[in-house]
Amino acid sequence: MTAADSLRNLGVRLTSTGGELRVWSESADAMELCIFDETDPNWVVKTVAMTRDAANVWSGKSRTLSPGRRYGIRVYGAAGPKNAFHPEKTLLEPYARGLVRVGTNQWQSVVVDGEFDWAESAKPAIPLDHTVVYEAHVRGLSMQNQDVPTELRGTYAGLAHPAVTGYLKDLGVTSIELLPVHAFVSEQRLIKQGRTNYWGYNTLNFFAPHADYATKSAQQAGPEAVLREFKGMVKMLHEAGLEVILDVVYNHTAEEGPNGPVYSFRGIDNAAYYRQDETGAYIDVTGCGNTLDFSREEPSRLLLDSLRYWANEVQIDGFRFDLAVALGRDESVTYQRDHPLLVAIQNDPELQGVKLIAEPWDVGLGGWQTGNFRDGWSEWNDRYRDRMRDFWLTDIQSARETGSVGSGIGRFATRLAGSANTFAQERGPLASLNFITAHDGFTLADLTAYNVKHNLGNGESNRDGTSNNNSYNHGVEGPTRDVGILTARRKAMRNLLGTLLLSAGIPMITAGDEFGRSQRGNNNAYCQDSELTWLDWSLDDWQKDLHRVSRNLLKLRRENPALRPVRYGIFGESTPSASQMDWYDTDGSSMSGDDWNSPTQRTLQYLVASTPEHEAFNRVLLIVHAIESDTVVTLPSHEGVTSYSLLWDSSLDDVHEGTELLQPGDTVAVGGTSMQLFRAN
Repeated sequence: MTAADSLRNLGVRLTSTGGELRVWSESADAMELCIFDETDPNWVVKTVAMTRDAANVWSGKSRTLSPGRRYGIRVYGAAGPKNAFHPEKTLLEPYARGLVRVGTNQWQSVVVDGEFDWAESAKPAIPLDHTVVYEAHVRGLSMQNQDVPTELRGTYAGLAHPAVTGYLKDLGVTSIELLPVHAFVSEQRLIKQGRTNYWGYNTLNFFAPHADYATKSAQQAGPEAVLREFKGMVKMLHEAGLEVILDVVYNHTAEEGPNGPVYSFRGIDNAAYYRQDETGAYIDVTGCGNTLDFSREEPSRLLLDSLRYWANEVQIDGFRFDLAVALGRDESVTYQRDHPLLVAIQNDPELQGVKLIAEPWDVGLGGWQTGNFRDGWSEWNDRYRDRMRDFWLTDIQSARETGSVGSGIGRFATRLAGSANTFAQERGPLASLNFITAHDGFTLADLTAYNVKHNLGNGESNRDGTSNNNSYNHGVEGPTRDVGILTARRKAMRNLLGTLLLSAGIPMITAGDEFGRSQRGNNNAYCQDSELTWLDWSLDDWQKDLHRVSRNLLKLRRENPALRPVRYGIFGESTPSASQMDWYDTDGSSMSGDDWNSPTQRTLQYLVASTPEHEAFNRVLLIVHAIESDTVVTLPSHEGVTSYSLLWDSSLDDVHEGTELLQPGDTVAVGGTSMQLFRAN
């Protein structure tokens, strides 16, 4: 029997004669299955001594281990610097599909059978080059949506309501990425402060959905109903043509540091599950107190089994891996792009077609690895985020305050065209998950309204959250009635959204940015479960205008495949699905080397043509002008281009297409700090 076979069927397996529980522990001396009374959570009605096999898998059987039954395990072992056995505690079984809270910070596993009728529902299987990710919080997305019934707001069922799915389809996004929905708990520090972990990056179990996001009726009915509601959400999103991507936190658990709570892994086999040095001190590369040790086979198998479960039994379309570098560290805690776990995730037959997105860093030594994952992974591109923020915000601030800017057009153009200086040739632009904002950091509106973070409400004396925001308030910190400042802020939002949605790569929009939501300058609202973080759907007129612009930009991206290359081009060659790019200056002449590198050159014409495999030929021209004074641009002459027609102008606060056909050599007035997109006919 192979090592992989020896770890098969961990967790509860239901049979005609009851259930069998299998749990792995190398360091334990004994283990018991504890089955609880159906009504009294403190009464153990049956204890089964579990037996150990040659692969250190402990098993126990019982006829009463059936759907709906609460159970746990007690684990015994020797004391030692790396061990942390607590046989007085009844622990969560790592593969439990259901959990129930039975007291303050106390949980029990629950057997579920998982039966669900998917009918004709199928995964949308949206190609990467057509993918637009929408990052959202289950609770925050619908909590204040008046078109969702009150009892469904903030729940899985609320997210699947036609008012929400219809909005997302109309907006034009393809894939909703949910902040963590694995069962999680708040950190001990937050509990003592009377606060909660709103984001969910503190995983309790890797198989059970977070029960608090289910409707009250499902919670009262129990874990089976919670799982059924979750699957129903996935089914309805798929029927609407929307993919579901989960933000998954496998790098650490809710057991925190060595003196933290004992829920599961620490009491089962602390020495095997968590990275430690020889003295038993934790090696923490996550900043959260512990790090799972994926240099070992057993934690790696746990992660793979969890992914397989969600991808197949729950029909999830993709995963965004939080602090993904922690998953690729070897025995010496060094990151390896060909780490066995990263390779296994990518090559697993049961995970084919699943989207894989890495957050390519952690907080350990050598933790920043943007561009250093394997072909087949997409990565959050923080270099893209920072460059685009600087180009439209801090460079403008510098120009106003010092008369000079930090950089010219070259670095911006590199990011616009797919970040070929970051990702290997064979990976192509779809390796880059482009974003301007995410759940952590300023919202899009706050990027244009605040120079510094305002996080006092988080209870950490404004110490939490990054101080490197690459933002610009345009002259006043926070809210203002100054018309000039408001006009500049809103145009900056349009420029940032336009840049994001017209760039090569996979764009990600943070929920609410499409209409300019604010968190009042809080750039780390992880503990704010309130109207501060819930989307407010009562929009002002300017927000409605911005929403129409966002919707139009998504439509333009969808209709113009030249903006969505699959491969990087090779100079002098015609590469299928790699857009042909030509670059021109203000006068319509080809860009010179000096133009690319000059900090004073901040106007560019980007003519891009598709080299189609699956869609019709397409060519567009994007004019970028990042100086606050107006200018005049001469449209470039290019073989095969006979005219240009305006599709979008960021200097306008609503959606206006031009009707006039312009010729190569014609001049176009371009407003200060703005963009114009043309179809090249």
